[in-house]
Amino acid sequence: MMMNAIEKQWTRVCAVDDIAPDTGVCALYHGEQVALFRLSGQNDVFAISNHDPFGNANVLSRGIVGSRGDRLFVASPLYKQHFDLLTGECFEDPLVRLKTWSVRVEEGQVLLA
Repeated sequence: MMMNAIEKQWTRVCAVDDIAPDTGVCALYHGEQVALFRLSGQNDVFAISNHDPFGNANVLSRGIVGSRGDRLFVASPLYKQHFDLLTGECFEDPLVRLKTWSVRVEEGQVLLA
């Protein structure tokens, strides 16, 4: 069967239970470090680049999650910039945007595309 060019290929990266609520973990996905976050009371998992462009270090999975209005964010553990978990946009500098990935949870597994 041929795969439609617009279909996404999903890859299992971890179990959803590997991510404690309101924290992040780092996963290696196709050679890139991805920060995965799960928030309390939600089944959603968010995936952004683990690389903090301001501190030039792979640390965002260790950041603090929170919200500002209806926007969910992670605050970098280095210089405290806030990055939107959906879009990757930096609150303090909208010209800076992290890479994001599509995420879904199936049968307790976190899949990225």
